Amino acid sequence: MNNDNNSRRDFVKNSSLLAGGLIMSPLFSNANFFSGADETIKVALVGCGGRGTGAAMQALLTKQNVKLVAMADAFRDRIDNCYKTLTRDDGSGSSVKGRVDVPEERKFVGFDAYAKAIALADVVILTTPPGFRPIHFEEAVNKGKHVFMEKPVATDPVGIRKVLEAAEIAKQKKLNVVVGLQRRYQNSYRELFKRKNLIGDITSAQAWWNNDGVWVNKRKYGQTEMEYQMRNWYYFNWLCGDHIVEQHIHNIDVVNWFKDAYPVKAQGMGGRQVRKGKDHGEIFDHHFVEFTYADGSVLNSQCRHIPGTMSRVDELIVGTKGSIKGDAATILDAKGKPIFQFDKKGENNPYQNEHDELFAAIAKGEYKFADAEIGAKSTLTAIMGRMATYSGQMLEWDKILASNLNLQPKKYDWDAAPPILPNDDGYYPVAIPGVTKYV
Repeated sequence: MNNDNNSRRDFVKNSSLLAGGLIMSPLFSNANFFSGADETIKVALVGCGGRGTGAAMQALLTKQNVKLVAMADAFRDRIDNCYKTLTRDDGSGSSVKGRVDVPEERKFVGFDAYAKAIALADVVILTTPPGFRPIHFEEAVNKGKHVFMEKPVATDPVGIRKVLEAAEIAKQKKLNVVVGLQRRYQNSYRELFKRKNLIGDITSAQAWWNNDGVWVNKRKYGQTEMEYQMRNWYYFNWLCGDHIVEQHIHNIDVVNWFKDAYPVKAQGMGGRQVRKGKDHGEIFDHHFVEFTYADGSVLNSQCRHIPGTMSRVDELIVGTKGSIKGDAATILDAKGKPIFQFDKKGENNPYQNEHDELFAAIAKGEYKFADAEIGAKSTLTAIMGRMATYSGQMLEWDKILASNLNLQPKKYDWDAAPPILPNDDGYYPVAIPGVTKYV
């Protein structure tokens, strides 16, 4: 093994040793101890659906010497479809086929597949439904792996606490962790953030994720209840967390980021008007939440999945001297006059940039990214919003963080019972404000 190989392998190994205080030298001051030219950064993909396929593609498109060496999913067909996409070559020169080295013996299927894949990699991509994220992230950190994981990072407070505990260990081990809150890696949002003081103290904000909604996977003959829910995961809270958690987290996170704070309480309203069939599980199709921060400022958050209604995915942040419009990438003074406009010609692909920056840091042996804590706390913000609309109560951050609400099944098995089951007519129980308890 050459010196460069030794150096980078030492980086991964020493990350674990650092946790125990065994190494005190400034290991990470040497930015070039891994050349990246003649050594491979091994990647494992855990979760081979659409987002996982995209994330793996983005990892393989980085400039570093990256190779996908293992794949894991609960379903074999998802691995096959993902592998087919990643190894496609149309002759244009853009294929990543040469960076895919996943023979049959490194394709792992089932609920326990993640651990087998994680063991083989230097970097792990976690892109299953978010209900699994806490146990997968914990395993990756315990094994000393760098991580890219999609948002949200959990679906319940018990899962959030597991992620926060693992996040602390990741910091001690100097493991880079990037969470897929991609606006934090988007040029326009970064430029707005640099200039946020132009609007003075933030006094209020609005956030929207309103559009038609997402796919439905119909129940198929012969499926167990566990398989059906896994195939139709978006509609079950133990897997998805509801759309306020799964998607609206992006906009909520932007406000938390610019506030540099998290809400101390929340109350709201919500329900389901059009998405209420047997295929729609238990989630709402609309939520409106009033989040209050410690300084008294308020975030009015709304998300809706109803076809034919106004579509908007955006943020508005209002301060004592002006306001920031996220999607327009504009800063206005108090009279509405533009005082900064980001040139959209300079916009990047934030999904690609997440991986570009992560793998560049790993290749150089740098410890730069510790996103797990902010990912967990913005996820908890969205969970608090869901629990507020489900219960109709005013909920406090500290009580939600300490809640023992655990949505996960007692056993992960195709014949095991999921935590929520349909009635004799095939309909699932749905939260009722004023009746449903928040813990």
